[in-house]
Amino acid sequence: ARAGRGWCQGLNIPNELFLTLGLVSLVENLLVVATILKNRNLHSPTYYFICCLAVSDMLVSVSNLVERLFVLLMEHGVLVIRASVIHHMDNVINMLICSSVVSSLSFLGVITVDRYITIFYALRYHSIMTQQRAMVTMASVWLASTVPSTIFITYYHNNAILLCLIGFFFFVLVLMLVLYIHMFALARHHLRSISSQQKQPTVYCSSSLKGAVTLTILLGVFFICWGPFFFHLILIVTCPTN
Repeated sequence: ARAGRGWCQGLNIPNELFLTLGLVSLVENLLVVATILKNRNLHSPTYYFICCLAVSDMLVSVSNLVERLFVLLMEHGVLVIRASVIHHMDNVINMLICSSVVSSLSFLGVITVDRYITIFYALRYHSIMTQQRAMVTMASVWLASTVPSTIFITYYHNNAILLCLIGFFFFVLVLMLVLYIHMFALARHHLRSISSQQKQPTVYCSSSLKGAVTLTILLGVFFICWGPFFFHLILIVTCPTN
């Protein structure tokens, strides 16, 4: 019992930290969106998906900023709001955050699949990923992301809903892992063929190492950025009192 209480100790994180992280993330994603919209050379399905990913992350940042700003103002007595209004605002913000999280993870998966098609079906890519299909994909992701957010807010006390979100995170993680490893394996195969023809094993080893490092960084950044949020959800399920 004592060990269980130690495992479920609460952790208080300053609101100022969340506010700072939200501002940094907002600026970064605004720059990404502005760059893609301004540069006509980037007006392709791949960059449309990246733009949607940036918008999703930007909505997470905005939701976080609004929530933390209201909390700070109320903590310092600057803003006084009725409990019923706070409850409704909290529901709206949580719905927006949940929708943004699902859409962000979904677009990460879409970008991975898009890269996979680019490598394995290079000659047919433009016929497979047309502008129309890209638009339908983006609209479908945005529409589908609103459904789980509504269900989450309605049944947020149900652990099954949280487990579905956690499961979705690991699904995207496994999808990225499998597809990127497959792409990396194909790249190594091509490098091995080129190296054997040119008799330059050093180039092959160097390129393979760079590819492995890139793959590790890519998946590592994904896990580091999203891991804490879903670890938090796991703690909610396992330690509901804290």
